[in-house]
Amino acid sequence: MDRRRFLTFAALLPVAAAAKMEFSDPKPSFDNPRKWVVPVKTDDLHIVNHIIGGINNVLNEYPPESLQVAMVFYSRGMRVLRKDYDPKTLKRLRSLMDGYDVEVVGCVNTMKTMGWKKKDFIDGIVYRQAGIAEVLERSVAGWIVFAPY
Repeated sequence: MDRRRFLTFAALLPVAAAAKMEFSDPKPSFDNPRKWVVPVKTDDLHIVNHIIGGINNVLNEYPPESLQVAMVFYSRGMRVLRKDYDPKTLKRLRSLMDGYDVEVVGCVNTMKTMGWKKKDFIDGIVYRQAGIAEVLERSVAGWIVFAPY
């Protein structure tokens, strides 16, 4: 290895070591997972994909089965869950659902207001009467409420 490559490699070592995630006590584990609820109230494609990417990044930092994630869609966010939404975004969302067991919750009140039926939406959604009330109740139950955008 030449001197310049060695110096570049040596300079990057502290960055790589500093990048390791430090978990707060109590450490997340299978028996004591972190619980994160992500409210989604927009159908803006850029924002929704940023949220999905943020969730994916966080999931990759935690040991398997030490983080539970629920995405709660309401208001304009319910549009994201429709079968006719952006196919690439729906594929990314399905990847979170299938690969990481991310729970997807949809708002029945929004569906009623918009005249939408369950058949209009992707499979695997858990429905609640009021999405925003679901976020509130999960917060009371100790879930961390945070949208990564």
